[in-house]
Amino acid sequence: MQDELIRKLPFSMPAEQSLLGSVLIDPAALNEVADLLNSEDFYISEHKQIYLAMHELFLANSEIDVVTLIDMLVTKGIYDKSGGEDYIRTLTDAVPDALNVKDYARIVKEKSVLRQLIAACGEISEAAYSEQEAVGQILDHAEHLIFNIAQGRDTKNFRHIREVLGDVYNHLHELNTNKEATQGTQTGFSALDRVLAGMGKSDLVLVGARPGMGKTSFALNIATNVAKQTKKAVCIFSLEMSAEQLVNRVLSSEALVNSYTLRTGELGPEDWEHLAVAAGELAGCDILIDDTSGMTVTAMKAKLRRVKNLGMVVIDYLGLMTGDKHTDNRVQEVSEISRSLKIMAKELMVPVICCAQLSRGPESRTDKKPMLSDLRDSGAIEQDADTVIFLYRSEYYKTDDANQDTSIAEVIIAKNRHGSTGTVNMGWNGQFTKFITIDNDQGAGG
Repeated sequence: MQDELIRKLPFSMPAEQSLLGSVLIDPAALNEVADLLNSEDFYISEHKQIYLAMHELFLANSEIDVVTLIDMLVTKGIYDKSGGEDYIRTLTDAVPDALNVKDYARIVKEKSVLRQLIAACGEISEAAYSEQEAVGQILDHAEHLIFNIAQGRDTKNFRHIREVLGDVYNHLHELNTNKEATQGTQTGFSALDRVLAGMGKSDLVLVGARPGMGKTSFALNIATNVAKQTKKAVCIFSLEMSAEQLVNRVLSSEALVNSYTLRTGELGPEDWEHLAVAAGELAGCDILIDDTSGMTVTAMKAKLRRVKNLGMVVIDYLGLMTGDKHTDNRVQEVSEISRSLKIMAKELMVPVICCAQLSRGPESRTDKKPMLSDLRDSGAIEQDADTVIFLYRSEYYKTDDANQDTSIAEVIIAKNRHGSTGTVNMGWNGQFTKFITIDNDQGAGG
């Protein structure tokens, strides 16, 4: 009896038939379920083909009814000219109306998720029994499989282009009616956002600079801006500074209280006032900090998968990360880390900002502005990153204490998969560890 139960994969014939029947009765019902499930969620192969045909008719702005659907299925070779019509007509008889179409979709999806779980468990069992991979890799893969199912992403099956076209069509409609949707995640610096067109979902953004140029502050400024604007969770992995040191920097930037004053504790009444206001605002932001040293990408993924409403990830910095497979060849190890970071960004569907130190190359040149060739340890970083940003302040090389006065910082976009490259001039206030927008022609920001 138990073996018999195991062999029967979960599915609901009435729910699948009722859902398809609802769309035939009221084609507008397809809009209500298109984002809830795809063709692979149907168990019956014939139902998958019918659902795909409905999508194709929808994309062609054709009426969805028994006649057009039969014609489409015959054209696709699913039915011959004499067959199929009776079954399609029985689908319309399965339900009186389309009012409960979302409930039918929920049942179909739930059965699909159960089948995905069964398949994932089989794959995990097979990997564990074979003992051919490291335990850490098997655990990460297992967590990845379950996470994707929980997020509604089944990695086992192909998606037909007709369905993807439907998603693209809906996205284009959204862009046409909502211009803000075109901009991705905004950095909060208006001049920079105009060049970047925002940070796209699944983007790996590399922020590179020589020590002392303010790359940590730049990343923290963006993280704070994103947390405030989006109300989503922003996770910061601080491999160099403690959580307290990092929050001190954020407080200095947000309250505009001198960072040196914060370290010494010599605070005046006005400082306390500004700190109280800034602390109140920051407490309302969903900013999560992890200051564990020597983190691996696998450990980061494991923590991030448990975060609800994740909006962005910041890592400070690449040079202090450890590869899952430790090797004496640091170039190879960094290549593996950068590749894993890009995969992580794609899996989590959020921008990942990673700070990186540059080699001493700029120091030996007359023009000390950083270039892509200055990326330390690996050219793979440049290849994996969607956007590469360099920070440069000429004053840094002209004075012993460049942080005391407000100066011009060049934010150099050296690589941008989604838009143009170029340089944006921003203000750098060292005493508050804060970058500000100074492009007056483009309006205020930052």
